[in-house]
Amino acid sequence: MSDDWSGFAVLDDDDDLLGDSAIDTLDYAKEEDSQEQKASVGSSLQPPSIDDPSVNFEPMFIPQGRQLELSEENVYGVLQACREEIGTMFGYSPENRGVGITGGVDFVAMDGPSIILRLKGRFWHQRTTVLDRVGAYLKGRIPEIISVDIEDEWQLTDEANQG
Repeated sequence: MSDDWSGFAVLDDDDDLLGDSAIDTLDYAKEEDSQEQKASVGSSLQPPSIDDPSVNFEPMFIPQGRQLELSEENVYGVLQACREEIGTMFGYSPENRGVGITGGVDFVAMDGPSIILRLKGRFWHQRTTVLDRVGAYLKGRIPEIISVDIEDEWQLTDEANQG
């Protein structure tokens, strides 16, 4: 069996190798840079949008172990607080965006005692870790929540983290 290399040719345009994927060419701050430097770089980048109704709710800073009843309004408020309290995981602050963390979390739906979320953007931590931390935060304040799930399993992949 012989290999036929007759169709092999040099590509004139390397973009064909990437398909629709783009290489991130932004110059991010380094982890050891000052907070001011990180914020300066991050201020030039847009924060992740909040694409759910929780943007209209005040954060509900509730200590873990306090029991709120399960309702969409309580989930919205606790999720808003979560974005701030474990904010180092997300791209909502200029310092985090400055080092390339652009990730965000959105509420998608409530299916009985299950909460469905969407992850978007780039995270420093593995996406499964982000989902687990957000889930623990929500369940620790609204114990009626049985599970916190992702809208689409692809959102937990490394490929999704490049977006």
